[in-house]
Amino acid sequence: MTLTRETVRAIYDKPFPVLVYEAATVHREHHDPTRVQFCQLENIKSGKCPEDCKYCPQSAHHNADVEEYGLETVEEVMTAARSARENGATRFCMGAAWRGPKSEPEFDNVLEMIKGIRSLGMEACVTLGLLNSDQAKRLADAGLTAYNHNIDTAPEFYDKVITTRTFEDRLETISHVRDAGITVCCGGIVGMGENREHRVGMLHSLASLDPHPESVPINMLVRVPGTPLENAEPIPPLELVRCIATARILMPTSRVRLSAGRTEMTKELQALCFLAGANSIFTGDKLLTTPNPGEGDLSLMEELGMSPENADETAREMQTALNK
Repeated sequence: MTLTRETVRAIYDKPFPVLVYEAATVHREHHDPTRVQFCQLENIKSGKCPEDCKYCPQSAHHNADVEEYGLETVEEVMTAARSARENGATRFCMGAAWRGPKSEPEFDNVLEMIKGIRSLGMEACVTLGLLNSDQAKRLADAGLTAYNHNIDTAPEFYDKVITTRTFEDRLETISHVRDAGITVCCGGIVGMGENREHRVGMLHSLASLDPHPESVPINMLVRVPGTPLENAEPIPPLELVRCIATARILMPTSRVRLSAGRTEMTKELQALCFLAGANSIFTGDKLLTTPNPGEGDLSLMEELGMSPENADETAREMQTALNK
C-alpha cells in the first residue's frame, strides 16, 4: 500500500500526548527504550566544498569561519576511531566535504579507513557526496556498514536550500548504495525556514523509501555565522519532538538519530525525544564543524536511567533492521 502525505500529516498533527504515547509504544515494540547507540563523527576533509547548501559552513559559496584541510591520513582516522571506541561509540562516521569522490588515491585511502574501522569491531559509516554504482560497490567490498546521504528537506522546498544538485540526484545515490548492499543512513534537517507541511513532506519522502533507511538522523539546524541561514527562525522545540515521534511511527525498526543541534536543546527536550523514539546520538565534542555536547552525554544517560549500547547490541539491532 502506497504511503500518502495525508496519512503522514494525520500522524504528525495528532494531539501531542497521543502522538508521543503512540510513538513510545511503537518504540518499545521494536527497541529497548533504555538503550541508545553512541556514534562519533569525524570530519576527514574540511571546507571548500563546491555545493551551495545554505546550512553548511563548509561550502565554498559562503563566508563562514571554518578550518580548511585536505583528507586526513589513515593513521589520523584510526587514532580517532580508537578513541571513539574507548568512549563508548559503536559506530564511527566519516564526512568529507566533497561533491563526490574523484581522486583515486584519496578514495583508496577512504577504503583503507573503512577496513581499519571494521577491524576494531565498529560499524563504519561515510558521507562522501554523490556516488556512482562502481564507487558504491567498492565501498561495500571494503566492508562499509552504512552510507549517509540525507534528503535534507521536502522535495518542493529543496531548491530553496540547495541549487547545485537536485533532490533526484540524492535519490540516485541512495539507489546505488542499496544496490551495492550497504545500509542507508538518510534523514533531514529542520529549522531551515520550512513550514510544517515541508516537514511532513520530508518525513513522507523518507518513509516512502523501500526499504526504509536503517538510520534516520533528524538534525536541528545549527545557525552558523557566514551561512545564508545564520538568521533562520528556530522551530518550536515541540515541533522537533513531533518529527522524531512521526519518524518512529512511520519507520518502526529504523534507528532514529537525534543529531545536530543538541547543544541548543535542554535536557528535558532531549528526554522527550528519547521518549518519542530517538535511540541514537552523535557523541564527542564536535559534529564536523559545529559543537556537540561531548562528555555531558554519559551524565545525561545516567540521569535518565539510560545507557549506551554495546557492540553486540548494535550488531543485533542492525541485523533486525536488515531482516525487516
